[in-house]
Amino acid sequence: MKLGYQTNTWGGVVGHPAGVTSVKDSYYLAYGSTEEALKDISEAGYDGFEIFDGNLMEYKDKKDEFLKLMNEHSLTLVGVYTGGNFIFPDILEEELIKIESVASFASEVGAEHLVIGGGAVRANGILESDYTALGNALNKVVEIAEKYHLVASYHPHLGTNVQAPEQLDKLMPLTKINLCPDTAHIEAGGGDPVAVIRKYVDRIKYVHFKDYANGDFLPLGEGHQKFDEMVKALEAANYDGWITVELDSYPDPKQGAKISRSYLNQFDKVNQA
Repeated sequence: MKLGYQTNTWGGVVGHPAGVTSVKDSYYLAYGSTEEALKDISEAGYDGFEIFDGNLMEYKDKKDEFLKLMNEHSLTLVGVYTGGNFIFPDILEEELIKIESVASFASEVGAEHLVIGGGAVRANGILESDYTALGNALNKVVEIAEKYHLVASYHPHLGTNVQAPEQLDKLMPLTKINLCPDTAHIEAGGGDPVAVIRKYVDRIKYVHFKDYANGDFLPLGEGHQKFDEMVKALEAANYDGWITVELDSYPDPKQGAKISRSYLNQFDKVNQA
């Protein structure tokens, strides 16, 4: 298993301001320095990184600069995180066009994974039909990803219509997309991340680790998540892909990355390509 880290800790999670009015610019964005993030991630001992679509697309016209930056720090672009509302048919085509533009550029700069978050919650509550709409939209995302030789995975997330375990169980039979379990979001949504990994391990091609306790997302080892059981479940399924540590915010991003990297040293098969 190989180790990556998400750049969103540097600057925190925000959104692209143009996305308020234009779906084509409705990117996830961290306001920190990508250059600083990659330097720190490399120095903390990781081999790869994941990045928000908005931060990646800032390099759309500076491709050589981005490739040079990765090369300088000996890092692999593991994946890019993107998403959409997915349940509103009037804007779905626009959302998919945006996702395809992200997938195309991500492929050009060597990404392996396309991570998808989303599934809107309506003002008047979730409809059962929203899960079918989301599943169908995610199938279209899979087709886009395959066009650019990327592995698409759905990422359950707080604030979407797939945050609770029963919601995930509604979605998964309705779509062919892989699952990227975010262990802390699963627990925060009322689920057991170990049970989710065991249940869907045949559809897991990529994993997000973050720790959790008392409503807070934490560096690995500082919460109560059972990462030893998760790693065992992945090993039993011969998982040999990337584990990316994601921590939405931390006062000292580099120190947070180092804490998690030190914690992962206990697992023999982690960080073995």
